Amino acid sequence: MRKRRFVGLKGVTLVADEAGPEAGAPILLLHGGGQTRRSWKNAVTRLAAEGYLVIAPDTRGHGESDWAGDADYTLEALVGDLRAMVNTLPAKPALVGASLGGITALSLLGEHDAPDVRALVLVDTAPRIDMEGAKKITAFMSANANGFASVEDAADSVAAYNTNRSRPKDVSGLRRNLREVDGRLYWHWDPAFMGTKRIEAGVSRPRLESAAKRLDVPTLLVRGALSDLVGDEQVDHFRSLMPQASFVDVAGAGHMVAGDHNDAFNDAILAFLLRVDGRA
Repeated sequence: MRKRRFVGLKGVTLVADEAGPEAGAPILLLHGGGQTRRSWKNAVTRLAAEGYLVIAPDTRGHGESDWAGDADYTLEALVGDLRAMVNTLPAKPALVGASLGGITALSLLGEHDAPDVRALVLVDTAPRIDMEGAKKITAFMSANANGFASVEDAADSVAAYNTNRSRPKDVSGLRRNLREVDGRLYWHWDPAFMGTKRIEAGVSRPRLESAAKRLDVPTLLVRGALSDLVGDEQVDHFRSLMPQASFVDVAGAGHMVAGDHNDAFNDAILAFLLRVDGRA
């Protein structure tokens, strides 16, 4: 695993993990809001083993990437960062975006001067989402503004939110998603990410619908069958916009598809990308 840095919009530094041969076909893995690049750890290993150049960046305000000095976490800022990353790559990448990462990727590809990519994978996100599910995610990310006294407390919070996944007995791995300030543990993202200059659930729907209609690259939607964000209605709506797109339902997984059922998720995206690249 190598560390790589990109310069995003307004000079924001974006830190990424990179693996696989440098001459391999590039894949950009874009995590969801409140996550870090570490959420792709197993996917990076699996895809790199297949000869792909895999790059998993921390979104601005997350992980090791810079916090936006002007607290700008709008869709325009995230799209600008992604465009900057894509433009530095030596070949057309495949974009794999989970939740917020998928919204960002789809928005970029809907622009009139969108960069060339060879494929798009949307992970449990679509132009139309369940607004009650979105409220649940926002409530989780907005809670615990005063941090946690211990990793155990943070694990309890995650378990209460994500009931699809059993609470692990060993929660030490969660520590890498937390930062310590004055003896308290906080999630590893900028609190301003949930401030006034952020993406509002549902507001970008017209833009995303327009982008989906315009897409002319191979596209896959991966949905967690237990998702509270992308239900059957949302899947049907997406498929009406993009009848040519592929669809995979991951049984037993919720919104955090990759974390809930990692092997099944990796199998799905790898099979799709191998087909796109003429290797299947």
